[in-house]
Formats: sequence, C-alpha cells, structure tokens
Amino acid sequence: MKIGTIRWLWLVGIISLYPTVVWADTEYYRHTIFDNSLTSDAYFYTSAIANGSSFIEQSNSRLPVETKNFLTPPNALRINWRSERDGGWEAEVRVVNFRNRFPEFSGHNLYFWCFAPQPIAAADLPSIVLSTSREGLQVAEFPASFTEPLPMGKVVGDVPTRRWIQVRIPLNEFHSASIYEFRPLDLQNVVFHQGRADGTQHTLILDEFRIDDDSHAGSPLPIPQNVHATGYDRHVEVSWNPITDPALARYVIYRSLEGKNFEQIGIQIPGNNRYTDFLGKSGVTATYKVTASDKQYRQSELSSAATASTRVFNDDELLTMLQEACFHYYWDGADRSSGMTHENIPGDDRIVATGASGLGIAALVVGVDRGFVTRAQGIERLTRIVNFLEHAQRYHGAWSHFMNGSNGKTMPVFGMFDNGGDLGTVPLQAYFAALGNGRVVLVSHQPKE
Repeated sequence: MKIGTIRWLWLVGIISLYPTVVWADTEYYRHTIFDNSLTSDAYFYTSAIANGSSFIEQSNSRLPVETKNFLTPPNALRINWRSERDGGWEAEVRVVNFRNRFPEFSGHNLYFWCFAPQPIAAADLPSIVLSTSREGLQVAEFPASFTEPLPMGKVVGDVPTRRWIQVRIPLNEFHSASIYEFRPLDLQNVVFHQGRADGTQHTLILDEFRIDDDSHAGSPLPIPQNVHATGYDRHVEVSWNPITDPALARYVIYRSLEGKNFEQIGIQIPGNNRYTDFLGKSGVTATYKVTASDKQYRQSELSSAATASTRVFNDDELLTMLQEACFHYYWDGADRSSGMTHENIPGDDRIVATGASGLGIAALVVGVDRGFVTRAQGIERLTRIVNFLEHAQRYHGAWSHFMNGSNGKTMPVFGMFDNGGDLGTVPLQAYFAALGNGRVVLVSHQPKE
C-alpha cells in the first residue's frame, strides 16, 4: 500500500470510525451522562484530586478507565480510594459538552451502575454531590449551584462483591448547598466525595450514568435481523436492520476472534444500526452477533452470526473506503424529515444547515456515481430536500443559515439580528453549487427526475 504513512492511516482510521461515534439523537443525550470512554487509559470528562494522607487513583488528574469489568462495553470508570482523617478526595464525572447540546436533562431520577471487586460496607462508601457548574464546585456566578453531600450508603446499603447493582436516587433527594437554587435538570457534574475516614483502600467500578424515569418490564425486545459484516483494510463494519421498539435503549455488539468465544465489544445507540470495529491490522477474521437491550440491560436473544476478514487494500480500495465512510456520514446522518444535513452531530436534532446540506448533496452525487446507493435512492433524497426548501422560510428569496428540519422555520442560533436571516455567502454558495451539480448529474429526462 503506497499511501501507507502513519498520518494517512491514522486519518483513514478516524474517518472510517466517525459514523459510529458521532451519529446520535437529542433524546439519547437528554438522558445519558456517561456510557463509555473513547480512550482506554483515562476518561477525559472526569477529574480526580486528593489532599493530605487520603488517596485516589488518577491518571493526569482524571479517573482511570476500567476495561476488564464493565456493564456497557467496552469499558467503565474506576474509583480506587483510601480515606484518611487528615485528608480528603473527590472525583467528578462531567457531562459531555458539545455544541448545540440540549440544555436540560429529562427525568426525575439519577441512575448509575456499580460493581465492587471486594464488598464495601455502606458506611465506607463516598458521598455524592451534584453540580450545575462545568467547574465542579467552583461556582462563580448564577445560575451555577451545588447540592449537600448525600451519603451513597444511605441509598445503596452495603455493596456486595462482584455483582453489578443499579443505583437509583430521586433527584428531589438532593438539596441546594450553594447560594443559588439547585436545578437538577441543568446537571453538569456528578461528584463523589470522601466519606468516613476508615483508612482502608476500596475500589468501586461505575458505569452508565443516566437521568431518567422509572420504566417497567415489557415484552422481550426483538432480535436484530439481517446482520452483515464487511471487512476493510484494518476494520470491519457491522450493520443490521433497525429496531423501532420504543423500549430499545441500545444495541450490544458481540465479537468472536478466530473462532473463540463471543465477547461484548461495544454498544450502539438507537437510531444508528451500524458499528465499526477497528482491529488494527489486516488478515484478521472476526464473527459478530448483535442484541437489543432495554434500560435495565435486559437483552434480546443473540442475532445470527456474520463473519468478515480484514485484508490489505490497494490505493484505489483505500480511497474508496475513505470516500464511502464520508458519504455515509451525510447519508445516514441526514435529517429524517427533510433530508437536509444537520449542523453538527451530535447536536440538536432540529437544526439543519444550508451550507452543510450543500456538502451533503455533493456527497449524494458521489454516492450515486460510485454505487454506494442506487440512482433511485439518490433522486428520492434530492427530491425530498427540494420539496422541503420549496416551503421553507426565506428572506428576499434566500434561505437562512439554520432551519428547523421538520418545518423549515429559521433557527436563530446566534441571535435574530445576526442569524435570523443569515444570508452569508459561504453557506449559500456551498448549497447552490452542490444543488446545481446534483441537478446536472442526477436529473435526466425521466418523468421522476
């Protein structure tokens, strides 16, 4: 492979993985605080600090990632501490911050799962503080606030050994300890504080932090169908038919390498039925199965198996792989109603962007030309976009930069005067150039076109 520099392969790996880590929807992130870490050493959106003789395990001032024991694969968080009388420690799990994230959670309870390699008495567990500041308890100005410490043992009791248990704490159990009212749905940090100073080292593994409401067990979820695996140079892409059951909380992906036992390797969120498994080298054969899981982590039966192998790609195959991954970002991640491209993913599912949609149409032309989708599929998507724009809100004939993908109304992201009718030349030029190119390439004299 001639284009085999480390930088090029790193770029290919990142982009081929991109669809599996960025497709999301607003509803998922209105509940999820933490599910997995993209890095295997320490979780970026945490902090850990100790003083005096107290101790907490940390890596570059962040909580370490646990890769052997987890609930949602492939990892969890690990709090390893020792509480002393002349010291203290705290560990923060922060809400992931990305542009246009919906500002409020939805639900009345805080849930998370915990696992102890050795039993921990209730009195020796840490306390929990919630904060609406991205800086933990360093509250500087309104509306940030934090709560009184709530002893975890009061809610959980003794933690047994080597068994996952789910912690449920009603948000009304947390009371403000700051000078401002605590608004739990504005949560930004879950903070664990030193409890009783027993001078003993303890380990608690934590996974899947959520804000949600109680749910009741329903019928078993259906088994994912039509599981398919495709091998590339150093990764395998797994896909399956989507499940529309509202009880679906996640998909769980299992893998067997070279005929060995199946193990959980990752999850995928509802609305995304594609998963990329980066194996790191060519010549590896892997078999995959998928399950559907609800909020209580009750899983469906395993799907049928799909097998694929990685192999060395030549230059053309490598570039096609990169091109197809870019295409799927726009094709699979488009707004479901209008066909337009979202401003950012993850983000606010309502917001579609004119300029970004120009890039999406350009990708659509390439996708049809390369056979990633059929010509009929491309025409259907382009028709849906044009029909949406025909009825969308305009300013002197031009569309605004950001629109609501369900009704075409302006989304004033930056403010009504700056962006309510943002007629910036860059997004409009990008859009019209792509739309014109799409018309030339895709539209013929056929009636539907």
